[in-house]
Amino acid sequence: MFNKALLVVDFVKNMGWRYVFFRLWHLFQVKSGLFQKKFPAHPEFRKFVTLEQWRSANIPFLISSREELDLPKQLNDDLELRFRESVKNNITFFNSQKFQLDKETQWKVNPSNDYLYDSKQHWSKIADLSAEAGDIKFVWEKARFSYLYDIIRYDYHSDTDQAEFVFKEIEDFIDKNPINLGPQYKCSQEISLRVLNWTYALFYYKNSKALTEDRFLKLMNSIYWQLHHVRKNINFSRIAVRNNHAITETLMLYLSGLLFPFIPETKQWSKSGKKWFEQEIEYQIYEDGTFLQYSMNYHRVVVQLLTWAIRLANLNQERFKDVVYQRASRSLAFLDACIDHKSGKLPNYGSNDGALFFKFTDDDYRVYTSQLNDLRVVLTGKATAVSESYAWYGINDYELIEADNSGTFSFKDGGYYICNENNELKTFLRCGSYKDRPAQADNLHLDIWVDGINYLWDNGSYKYNTSQQMLQHFMGSAGHNTLTINRQNHMLKGGRFIWYYWVKKASAIIEENKNKLGIVASMMGYRQLSGIKMTRTVKKKKLATQWSIQDFIENTQGRTVRQHWHINPKVSNRVTITSRDENGIELKPEYSNSWHSSYYGVKEPATQIIFSHTGRAFDTTININHS
Repeated sequence: MFNKALLVVDFVKNMGWRYVFFRLWHLFQVKSGLFQKKFPAHPEFRKFVTLEQWRSANIPFLISSREELDLPKQLNDDLELRFRESVKNNITFFNSQKFQLDKETQWKVNPSNDYLYDSKQHWSKIADLSAEAGDIKFVWEKARFSYLYDIIRYDYHSDTDQAEFVFKEIEDFIDKNPINLGPQYKCSQEISLRVLNWTYALFYYKNSKALTEDRFLKLMNSIYWQLHHVRKNINFSRIAVRNNHAITETLMLYLSGLLFPFIPETKQWSKSGKKWFEQEIEYQIYEDGTFLQYSMNYHRVVVQLLTWAIRLANLNQERFKDVVYQRASRSLAFLDACIDHKSGKLPNYGSNDGALFFKFTDDDYRVYTSQLNDLRVVLTGKATAVSESYAWYGINDYELIEADNSGTFSFKDGGYYICNENNELKTFLRCGSYKDRPAQADNLHLDIWVDGINYLWDNGSYKYNTSQQMLQHFMGSAGHNTLTINRQNHMLKGGRFIWYYWVKKASAIIEENKNKLGIVASMMGYRQLSGIKMTRTVKKKKLATQWSIQDFIENTQGRTVRQHWHINPKVSNRVTITSRDENGIELKPEYSNSWHSSYYGVKEPATQIIFSHTGRAFDTTININHS
């Protein structure tokens, strides 16, 4: 009982009383039925403007229409294949795995386990965490409508009109998902993304005969009530969640006034949304450009949202506070330091749920180049590579610049330390303390890249709702290239996304001279074991593919210390790792089966090497034979 009380105190200290009181009030509204009154089912049908009035209003958007796009038509086999699969309802989920969906159940089924949600049940009564239902993200994935970008791009590059198919898909959703009923209204971020993606399709097919008056009015009514839902529930993301969800939803509210000015309420929604969006950007993106979710992919999510925000503000002769542009630029600087220019990929670090909201190229999901350049073009008019994506944002003129991220980079607010050598070698070390909610216990994780290949890697996320064993592996310390004590995590794992005993003391420095590079990092963790300090020193000769790692652990008290190394199995034969204890005695490696997930919902066998003993130090050498 005493230990539970200590955990409650720690939780409140971490999250704050505002969060606690809000969650209690939110729970009361769910249990009492207040939400069913606040978010009515089957609300009245609202009409605002006719199709002809909307067409003639010339509302500024990323593109004006299909007819006005200025982009060479170049259909490729990959795009054509994705299109043909999509029209057969064989939908790509999380940019990786495909599921064949049935037209009758496509908006209410979890295709990974065939669980059917009740589309007549009020959204507030639907659990988002259920062992029977499985991961709710599966039922949301198609309903986000991001797959429409493959349809639209195929339409353009093939010169075939897909408007009827697109509007039938949207109509089918509206008909089978009454407002505020079913799982598709559970998450306001999903609602916001759906509205943004519908809006893009609406402008692309602005002049199409398939866009009839009845369809337009039905779509506008649905958009209105979905925006109404987002506004009424905005405090949940701004207080209880406070991550990329809040940025998405506040942006949607801001854009509602620009995109739907004929809806009377959007004037106030837009004013509030802009203020809140600016606040979220300033809070969530730290001063050094790192992001409070400690995730490369979620940072890319924010990059895409910033691209929409800044581009649409520019088109409407509006401007955000200076801090938005500053944090956008610093985000680019951080992600530019992290990217491997040969592959276009970043470390598979942090939570990775397969999100890529606006896909305007055929690049693999793990390739970040075009999304970073989209924001760069919007901010500066410059890009490091040619991409058709710029035209889909309505930009055709830009300056091509060289991509070079050589150098050393310290991001102390977020806790990242990076050494890049001639765009060929990357040494990436994570060492940070938390003032915002951590997702994974991964301090002192080391990522190593050589010539575009990620040799020592992060195992990814896999799923947010899966077995405890898988959650412990992917979110826990043992799933990273770091140290564990008595098989425990650096912090104490709670339920779902909760960690207790956040790491509050962590620091690192990069040391460099003419011939050598080094990172010295230390953190204080394991408060559940009365506190243990771990220090990792990484040294190497410049341009060499050998790394020396010294790990020192204080206050082990005879506990077993394990050093974990996760190796890309495709190149494991090129990696040699040896380790000795503090007495110079060579440690015997333990080869263990592991799991790796590059894409959400997909796990693959991987290779892990573990060294262990009850001493205080490891002296480890990593050699990579890349030739």
